[in-house]
Amino acid sequence: MGSIQGKTIWVTGASSGIGKSLVLLLSSYSCNLIISSRRENELNRVKALCGNTDNISVLPLDLKKHEEMIGLSQKAISFYGKVDILVNNAGISQRSLIKDTKLEVYEQLMHINYLGTVALSKAILPHFIANNSGHFVTVTSLMGKFGSPYRSGYCGAKHALHGFFDVMRMEHEGDGVKVTMVCPGFVQTNVAKNALTADGSPQKDDDVATQNGITPELAAKKMVSAIEHDKFEVYVGGKEVKGIYLKRFFPKLLHKMVLKSQVR
Repeated sequence: MGSIQGKTIWVTGASSGIGKSLVLLLSSYSCNLIISSRRENELNRVKALCGNTDNISVLPLDLKKHEEMIGLSQKAISFYGKVDILVNNAGISQRSLIKDTKLEVYEQLMHINYLGTVALSKAILPHFIANNSGHFVTVTSLMGKFGSPYRSGYCGAKHALHGFFDVMRMEHEGDGVKVTMVCPGFVQTNVAKNALTADGSPQKDDDVATQNGITPELAAKKMVSAIEHDKFEVYVGGKEVKGIYLKRFFPKLLHKMVLKSQVR
């Protein structure tokens, strides 16, 4: 078990939702923060809400621009001389049926959620290896462990992240590199509103399950605990977390329950 005190932590998707709540929580610790998302103005708003802004650096980042990740990693390292923890939190969801969804939407989901995260992680990996220390904290979803209608591309990208980072953990444990996979269920964020529909446009509407989810503040607290306890995986949410265990032991039962849930 390790403390995050004194660490330099880089958080992507930091302008809203779970990422914003995580930054606000981490700002109460004695650590350096690098906060990233596409919207620099929103990052500055989040920074202004934090108690100690001297130890917070803003670094705009777009996961679709894979070719920029090496340069951004070098800039992140330059702020405090080191990055100890990378929180891969940025991403986008989906709400559309397979039969209606354009291939371009699946490509976008993979480019952002999977390949963008892989590109950034590979860019910072040599730094972790050189320091014989580093921690990838990758926010996937319960949808990275089992599926649900209207989320086929999202599930595919999140499942892919589990495959990649399980191997990352195996290949680089000897280099002092750790991996924690964070799998949220329903959390009260704008994830449903921003989700891509069949033609790639945002859904714009919230859903009841998301509205009734846990707060992003509680999700952030569970993430910090998982990081400090070097967890391999942590499942964050309400009763939907039971799906993890149903998938493992009673997959047909889970299939029937998900179909009856009418979750969009």
